[in-house]
Amino acid sequence: MKKLFIRLLLLSLVLLLTGCGYNSMQANEEAVIAAWGNVESSYQRRADLIPNLVEVVKGYASHEADTLKAVTEARANVGSMKVSKDVLNDPATLSKFQQAQGELSGALSRLMVVVEKYPDLKANQNFMDLQKQLEGTENRINVARERYNASVQIFNTSIRTFPNSLTNSMMLHLRRKEAFKAEEGAKVAPKIKF
Repeated sequence: MKKLFIRLLLLSLVLLLTGCGYNSMQANEEAVIAAWGNVESSYQRRADLIPNLVEVVKGYASHEADTLKAVTEARANVGSMKVSKDVLNDPATLSKFQQAQGELSGALSRLMVVVEKYPDLKANQNFMDLQKQLEGTENRINVARERYNASVQIFNTSIRTFPNSLTNSMMLHLRRKEAFKAEEGAKVAPKIKF
């Protein structure tokens, strides 16, 4: 009878230990840590991506602006020259006229290269792409925050429910994790200046 009692006691202890939540609480804590790492990774992606995208767009918009400005100036130079039949008799005026025409041809050829490579000027498309990247990055951050908060909720529930709460108070001493909370002023979207 004594042996049967000891066996039942050992069996009940084994059953209690398997249901005590020791491993699940630690697994839940690791899930919280991993989820926070994903939040940080999303923030890092934003920190790395946004300045580079802004510079690409600024650079391309500048290239387009420079190309169009060169065409406009060259066209203005050609248009400001008064050309008459006498230009053929004056080598200096002919040279100036040819130089102005050459500048316009050069500016137009640069513009044509841009147009041939890119049938429509791309600054507008680059701005739209930047907007999509910004939106996508913010969505990634939001998803990572939500997943982190879900992991925190699972962890906090696991350390507070019975019998896990007993195991935690006697063995692990794990503390509740804080869910992600927006910072003061987070309601205001970040401003991007060009």
